[in-house]
Amino acid sequence: MTLEELGWNPEFEHAFAPHREKGLVPARLIRETTINYGAFLEGDREIDVVLSGRVWHEATTDADLPAVGDWVALELGDDNSDHVIRATLPRQSVFSRKMPGNSSQAQVIGANIDLVAVVTDSGPDFNLRRMERYFSLIGLSGAKAVVLVNKADLFPAEQNQRAADEISALWDQAHVHVTSALKGEGLKTLQTYLKPGVTMCIVGSSGVGKSTLVNQLYGEEWQWTSEVNETTGKGRHTTTARELVPLPGGGLLIDNPGMREIQMWTDETTLRESFADIEEITTRCKYHDCSHKKDAGCAIRAAVEDGSLDPARYESFLNLEIEIAKLRKRAKKRQMAVERWAKRKHRVKARNLEDRIQLERDERGDH
Repeated sequence: MTLEELGWNPEFEHAFAPHREKGLVPARLIRETTINYGAFLEGDREIDVVLSGRVWHEATTDADLPAVGDWVALELGDDNSDHVIRATLPRQSVFSRKMPGNSSQAQVIGANIDLVAVVTDSGPDFNLRRMERYFSLIGLSGAKAVVLVNKADLFPAEQNQRAADEISALWDQAHVHVTSALKGEGLKTLQTYLKPGVTMCIVGSSGVGKSTLVNQLYGEEWQWTSEVNETTGKGRHTTTARELVPLPGGGLLIDNPGMREIQMWTDETTLRESFADIEEITTRCKYHDCSHKKDAGCAIRAAVEDGSLDPARYESFLNLEIEIAKLRKRAKKRQMAVERWAKRKHRVKARNLEDRIQLERDERGDH
């Protein structure tokens, strides 16, 4: 594969120029393990690479470390030395979520991606509130959104189309398709997005048919999949690690383990853009600082009461705002802890310097 087929473009070439002068070579990360990374070099060469100490220490958070999809500058080793990542090129897009649990940090799902494909179904997995969260994260990432209402063979056509229409109504920038992974329906449409050099990240809950879709896109049994449970409509999900896969028809695919927790990693501006319809209603509230709960003259509450605003959508809006506020609070606490640590480190260095100077004076007999 050429660098261009791996996603290389003039912007990356410009950013890499200083590293090329140092004798480093470009590579794209395709896999991450607990001890190293897998990377593609030009010419279909796949190698294992390690992270330099400098890159590790310069990362403020885990999200700043290299991730699957990143372009890096490598110092090539030999039989007796490792291939080492000396720098990471600036990302042109990044799809991330808040790290599961109580952390305030982001978890990178894929870097330098062009499309995020969300796989769901019209049955047990169908959840508009979760889809709103996906759309908020995709909007922040800089990538385009494609939604597959999958497993169409398991549910009535009317149900599948209704689910697709409701998802489309959430965000007019998303491209929504009804597909059946087992029958191959809609896959030709999906393949039209995957041109040479284009990277797609595929996400969704466990058991919605992502592995089967990857198998069909790749053209062979890239991942083992089990039979579908007739009661739940789910199969055992077999993706265990994030990986970037080049596709025979062109393009690259980042597959992900099932995402059970879709917590927000975004800002207030992105959130409000995702709920532009609600923002428009808030402009009609009697008071500019309306809490939209018990305040007199609240246009939001009036819209819910007259049926023009879905109560569930508004509840989702409130929950997302609360979640972002909590995230901002945790981030502030973390920043305060980092600043305290930095001040302490500075005091320790200053004290060590004073001790060393005093020791030198004592050795010289100075008073």
